[in-house]
Amino acid sequence: MADSPKHQFDTLQIHAGATPDPATGARQTPIYQTTAYVFRDADHAAALFNLQEVGYIYSRLTNPTNAVLQERIATLEGGVGAVCCSSGHAAQIMALFPLMGPGKNIVASTRLYGGTVTQFSHTIKRFGWSCKFVDFDDPQAVADAIDDDTRAVFGEAIANPGGYIMDVRAIADVADAAGIPLIIDNTSATPYLCRPIEHGATLVVHSTTKYLTGNGTVMGGCVVDSGKFDWSANDKFPSLSQPEEAYHGMKFHETFGAMAFTFHGIAIGLRDLGMTMNPQAAHYTLMGIETLSLRMDRHVQNAVKVAEWLEQDDRVDYVTYAGLKSSPYHERMQKVCPKGAGGLFTFAVKGGYDACVKLVNSLDIFSHVANLGDTRSLIIHSASTTHRQLTEEQQEAAGAGPGVVRISIGTEDADDLIADLDQALTKATS
Repeated sequence: MADSPKHQFDTLQIHAGATPDPATGARQTPIYQTTAYVFRDADHAAALFNLQEVGYIYSRLTNPTNAVLQERIATLEGGVGAVCCSSGHAAQIMALFPLMGPGKNIVASTRLYGGTVTQFSHTIKRFGWSCKFVDFDDPQAVADAIDDDTRAVFGEAIANPGGYIMDVRAIADVADAAGIPLIIDNTSATPYLCRPIEHGATLVVHSTTKYLTGNGTVMGGCVVDSGKFDWSANDKFPSLSQPEEAYHGMKFHETFGAMAFTFHGIAIGLRDLGMTMNPQAAHYTLMGIETLSLRMDRHVQNAVKVAEWLEQDDRVDYVTYAGLKSSPYHERMQKVCPKGAGGLFTFAVKGGYDACVKLVNSLDIFSHVANLGDTRSLIIHSASTTHRQLTEEQQEAAGAGPGVVRISIGTEDADDLIADLDQALTKATS
């Protein structure tokens, strides 16, 4: 299908990037389970390796199934291109790789997934990078944290685990003033609920493992490029603006323009880091995206009903869901995520840590897993699992204190979910 601005989201989530298979006429995108591709001749091979022609060389770099997924996600996000990879964590490294260098830093939100906090606090130090964590509800604090060595600002549109809504435009303005890109993790929102590029984001990352696939079957990640950032405006991003020795001095931004970041992600990132998504995972994710809007509407509908019930329950201290009218983020949600606040939030159980553990162990429909964004409703006690490596201060800042559980509301019947929580809360707080 030739993608058109006239096509709506529900159409694009099914058709973007895909056409019937030219060899067989297959309507569904085939799984191209191959490692390599036959060149037409020696000149064709040379042109591909010199980036003078776009095509398929080796599936660590490019694969036809993955290419459809990349185009579909980029289209839904309003970007010019995308690179899929092996996981959401891989996507974060892929996004930072062309921007960073030894001694450089990023400024990141305190409200991030625990694994991201660990990655940014510890793992990236092995590359000589560092991270400053700041409360993104205070744009001035973000501006104050940026220095001459800062190369990116990083936040989540809907923060995991608390479901807090980020004012993407306010932070984008800060990043723009500093001449550096804003990277938004849009995993919890998906492009159906929030399109960060429209709010000023430069790059968008996803764990496609979550809502985009939606069925808990395969791992994956994606980096989407807005195509709007001028990588040659200053000397901060030499990987994109300066000659690349591996390609005979070619300058990515000069050569590829708005697609510079995407081509670099494939030609350098996937080539050298090797964080490749396998084509079967891409296939499952494509099938999941076909029902994204339908699922997200149901996630939101169920989450509102469950959150409203929890908020009125005496066994619960508080609920963080931005879809509640009582939430301090409700007004922001209507601007950033007008279709709803997603299906992810936390609530605090009276009785603290021990009560949370009892609750998790007493549920029947909710699955106790380290995942989110599934059609099934999921629960986890973040302080003892996903955020366990963090200090208690970091846990509290992330909205994952010891008395809090995170729930990912699925697409089951909401009354059944409420009944399950009701009986488990009785056991947990008796």
